[in-house]
Amino acid sequence: MRTFFSTALSAALLVLLAVLVPLSALSAWVDLEIDNTDRYVAAVAPLASDPAVQKTVADLITDEAMKQIDVGPLTDTVRGFLHQAVESFTTTDAFRAAWTAANRTAHEAVTAALDGGSGKSVTIDLAPVTEQVKRNLLDNGVPFADRIPIEHTDIQIVSADRADQLRQSFRWLRAASIWPAVGTLVFALLAVAVAWVRGGPGRRGSALAALAATAVAGTGFAAGALLLRGVIALARNRVLAEVPGNETDGAAAVYDALTASLRTTVWIVFGTGLALAVCAVAARIWAQRVLPVPSPDA
Repeated sequence: MRTFFSTALSAALLVLLAVLVPLSALSAWVDLEIDNTDRYVAAVAPLASDPAVQKTVADLITDEAMKQIDVGPLTDTVRGFLHQAVESFTTTDAFRAAWTAANRTAHEAVTAALDGGSGKSVTIDLAPVTEQVKRNLLDNGVPFADRIPIEHTDIQIVSADRADQLRQSFRWLRAASIWPAVGTLVFALLAVAVAWVRGGPGRRGSALAALAATAVAGTGFAAGALLLRGVIALARNRVLAEVPGNETDGAAAVYDALTASLRTTVWIVFGTGLALAVCAVAARIWAQRVLPVPSPDA
């Protein structure tokens, strides 16, 4: 009966930790990165040098400009020339500065979309970038640069429908902050402490029970990390499936940049949990051989 009860508790501990670890990591990520403007901008600022982002920006700005330019049979030639000029600008320091400014403004839109009502998608407004592009091309005498409209040209990150589905979850994660992570660690430590106290007579029984609980906790952390990795991959596929085709590469780069810290957390927690489980199992085997068995009288 005691063995069955211990097995059931171990299974419950494993499942609970496997669920709590992803929730803890996601709530901490929302609180520390998505809700923090400086960290958000720091995560996406390097994307100014990403070829996929540069191409997406050049495509979108060129598309908007060509709506204002009518050159008849020379349309393809003018489009190619203008696209090349815009793409060349995306390699400059001026573009990187404009990209950073656009994302600082975009962070306000992200938080507003996640806090607001339905029907709002999450986007990056390229108007500041477009303004810098137009100014640069005009200074360099590029034909038709004066036709480039300074208006809201967006890279869609999350569609309105998907944002509606995520909004309530983000509100809960934002409210939870880092406390689920703190609670998960406290819960794991308490489980090991309870196992030590109820481990049976003598130091041997307590040590073996505590080491067994530690092994289960480590396995739970590792399993939770793998579950989180699966959630990140699944969310990525679903989000990008709803992004317009010409914006997919840019949106994918932004998504990967924003979730980079989460993916790092996955492997840190997985490695730590796995190492903890292996060490606890090895220590339990050693303890079974070394620690004396309590006498029947004890």
